[in-house]
Amino acid sequence: MILQGKTILVVNISGKRSTGWAIARSLAKQGAKIAYTYQNERFGSEVRQLFEPLDAIDVGECDVASDDDIDKLFKRLGDGVSIINGLIHTPAFAKQEDLSGNFVNTSRDGFKLALDISCFSLIALCKRALPFMEAHGGAVIALTYIGGEKAVKNYNVMGVAKSALESSIRYLAADLGSKNIRVNAISAGPMRTLAARGLKDFMVMYELIKEKAPLKRNIDPREVGDTASFLCSDMASGITGEIIHVDSGYHMIGI
Repeated sequence: MILQGKTILVVNISGKRSTGWAIARSLAKQGAKIAYTYQNERFGSEVRQLFEPLDAIDVGECDVASDDDIDKLFKRLGDGVSIINGLIHTPAFAKQEDLSGNFVNTSRDGFKLALDISCFSLIALCKRALPFMEAHGGAVIALTYIGGEKAVKNYNVMGVAKSALESSIRYLAADLGSKNIRVNAISAGPMRTLAARGLKDFMVMYELIKEKAPLKRNIDPREVGDTASFLCSDMASGITGEIIHVDSGYHMIGI
């Protein structure tokens, strides 16, 4: 087990169909102790049930759009642990009306909201996690999508948020590298998650990528989880500032 003895915080798990849960399962399988959060009690009951078989730390609700909530999260975390070896960032959100139609019609409030939750929250979390990681190093991982690199129909403002997130990965990697903290992102192919339901014509995109990708299939959430486990492990000790694509190779073709 490549993560034996490590404690890793996974932020914003929303249920059994979330990428965060797939990552947490893989981390635990590799020996990590998981600390986890959920946005609010709407998700909390299901998430706690998922973690019942694991020796995990429930650090409760956290609205990543609130600095006060993030401060309280790390205070609760500090009551149980003094160090963490990894931080997994999964939050992403945009208004439904900003995920269809023309990007030019994005509202100012919608733009701010998408960038705040999907990008700035990573910076805010890293700042609070630093005292738990700086003495011994560790790994930070965020989730992104090819819509941050290319214009993807109906991804709209979320694509801009993911572009900002990917740029933030590089700046955070430069900032935190001297403390032996590695910062990377996983650009995953489309998966049938709760978040994907918010994208118009998602199944059209899902089937297209299965047809066009070099591996001729879509990915399984387990593959994202296993990539996260690798990036959190000492086996990835020389990797930082990278966007790792787990999308059956779709990102490299010209279609």
